[in-house]
Amino acid sequence: MNPNASTWKPSVAAKEWSPSFSVPAPAPAPPPAPAPPSQPSSEGQSSDVDESDPLWQAVLKICEGDRPRAMRLLSNPDSLSQYPEIESIIAGDKIVGDWETAGVSSMTLEDDTPPQAPAATPAPAPAPTPAPTPMEEEEVVAEEDVVEGDPREHLNLVFIGHVDAGKSTLSGNILYLTDNVDKRTIERYEREAKERNRESWFLAFIMDTNEEERAKGKTVEVGRAHFSTEEKRYTILDAPGHKNYVPNMIMGASQADVGVLVISARKGEFETGFDRGGQTREHAMLAKTLGVSYLVVVINKMDDPTVKWDKKRFDECVSKLKPFLKGCGFTIKREVKFIPISGLVGCNVKNEVDPKACKWWKTSYSKSENNTNKPTLLSLLNSLEMKDRNPNASLRIPVLDRYIDRGTIAMGKVESGTVRPGQKVILMPTRNEYKIENVWINEQPVASARPGENVLIKIGGGCGVEDVLKGFVVCTKPPCRAVDKIIVQMALLDMPENARIFTAGFASIFHAHCCEEECTVTKIFETTNNKGVVNKNARFASVGMRVICMLELARSVPLETFTDMPFLGRFTLRTEGRTVAIGKVHKLPPKKE
Repeated sequence: MNPNASTWKPSVAAKEWSPSFSVPAPAPAPPPAPAPPSQPSSEGQSSDVDESDPLWQAVLKICEGDRPRAMRLLSNPDSLSQYPEIESIIAGDKIVGDWETAGVSSMTLEDDTPPQAPAATPAPAPAPTPAPTPMEEEEVVAEEDVVEGDPREHLNLVFIGHVDAGKSTLSGNILYLTDNVDKRTIERYEREAKERNRESWFLAFIMDTNEEERAKGKTVEVGRAHFSTEEKRYTILDAPGHKNYVPNMIMGASQADVGVLVISARKGEFETGFDRGGQTREHAMLAKTLGVSYLVVVINKMDDPTVKWDKKRFDECVSKLKPFLKGCGFTIKREVKFIPISGLVGCNVKNEVDPKACKWWKTSYSKSENNTNKPTLLSLLNSLEMKDRNPNASLRIPVLDRYIDRGTIAMGKVESGTVRPGQKVILMPTRNEYKIENVWINEQPVASARPGENVLIKIGGGCGVEDVLKGFVVCTKPPCRAVDKIIVQMALLDMPENARIFTAGFASIFHAHCCEEECTVTKIFETTNNKGVVNKNARFASVGMRVICMLELARSVPLETFTDMPFLGRFTLRTEGRTVAIGKVHKLPPKKE
């Protein structure tokens, strides 16, 4: 090998460049060539440079068109490591933005011009003008996956009721009848239920995915599933019926628009659920407190051998429920609907029951008895109209849960306003400001989400998972209030065994939207008994009274008065497994200047 051979020259146009480029460093070393130092070397070397080489284009851009300086920089690879764009080229990454534009448009047009003329150096200058083109193309590609939300209205349905009323079975059958579960899966669940000697549980296995839930036949966590009809989209929230899991039920019902109260018509089961201590009463009461707009009462198990679609049994259940539901605050004529069904067989769920089995139902709904003129549960749900959904109001999203997935993801329901990527938000009660980076509905990225939608939002701007907790509220300006003292108006429903009198100092758990917080009664202002007698100097209250009092919370909670924002102004007090009181926020402390 003769290093002084005239035919040997360093080539910077190599297709695969690597740090071994340092080998050509002795290029200026030939002894005969030092006489013409700069001009010939730059001409000689640049004449062999492949102008289309991405590395050469990048280095030339860094050197602002100074070719001799670019050649010197290329001869010292160690100095190139300080430039990120050079590192990306070495790693094999695609050049984006200005680099790609310079390579595609400007530089290729100038390749045939003589390299020595300085006039050629402004060639990189036009690069910034076409630069937006590839960037815009990238943005368009990114936005192709983001779609506008489904124009059909979305409703959250919470299935509530006593244990073994058939909530999970009904939920599973709705999914099966709407083609959201294939027949092969149903057959597998049938075999599994048969092995457990619980053949009628196979539809419940669609919702109860936990092994503990399947073994005991009891729902523990709120199950979630989605189905849709031609008119609307629905999310099923299958709430647990056991009294030990009422807090889980409250979390589910707090997001619901429509409550489906499942009642068992079987002899003995209706009485057990409706009598004192049964969950039918407590669930119906909590549903109203948590803001359910409509209550659809489904009298289930009408095909049971003890019932056989008997109209007298249906009327008996309805007549006992109406007075109680009226006492809970429901307007029976407008907000409560009654319908007989069989959740296991599917009668009156999607398809109307056979008139031979139930002769009286067609006449009943034709006359709009039981507050409905629809023959089936799904047609009844499609007919419900939701009000008070304002997409132009300030954004409010109570946070139900959060987790990390390449960023902080928060889950919640849009109660008011519209959420969009790029929107600046305030997180209450911490008052930190962040930016919404992405919005998903059913794991599908969307351009916006309207009130009533269950969303996942990626919160950017330095928000960590520890900065957002369950019960926080995502707001736009003006944000909601964050307070630790409130004046409330509530109804006393029950008291724990060890404290039969409600007075100052009474402690319990405060449930409002998605938050739970310890609270203490600090002062009672007024009580009203069943006869309407008002006592403005009361020091205590008993079950059945309506009370105006002050509550002190252990920590600040994002709230609003019931008058301003009902969904942030409702609350429940619970202690020792009992619902003590339900009520609404009457007044907040004055704002601090």
